[in-house]
Amino acid sequence: MKIEESNIVEAEDYRVIIYPASRAFTTKEAKVITEKLFDFLAGWAAHGKPLSSSFKIEKNQFIIICVDEEKEMASGCSIDALGKIMREIDEEYKLGLFDRMKASFIENGEVKTLKLLDFKNKIRNGELSKEIEVFDFSKNTYLEFLGNFLLPFHRSWAAGIK
Repeated sequence: MKIEESNIVEAEDYRVIIYPASRAFTTKEAKVITEKLFDFLAGWAAHGKPLSSSFKIEKNQFIIICVDEEKEMASGCSIDALGKIMREIDEEYKLGLFDRMKASFIENGEVKTLKLLDFKNKIRNGELSKEIEVFDFSKNTYLEFLGNFLLPFHRSWAAGIK
């Protein structure tokens, strides 16, 4: 089942899979990614049963996939199929969707992404203000995503950097 992109409004606690890009999408990339995900999710199934799923592109840089597992659980094969389409998108546009060694944050109203080591070093030496907001890609449910995807530095995972 396909739900319109960026139109997730139900209060159910869906499973969330976050694919963070290393940079913002161009207009053309966002259009093609949206089309590919619409097509993929329209036929996405687990053991022949359709998965109730949706997606949104957040901040023009993060792809958020939601699956209502109360209706049907996403299985290994269905997750592999999602991984395959995401790898194709990643390879086509060189987005770094599978690079988990990066940190994304908002500084002066702009989304920025750095290699994790560079981010930590800039925090330690004061090059980055602690007034930034930090993204957390570890969220597994839609309710966690809504409440904790973007947090002030002092409430984020980055606050533990020494």
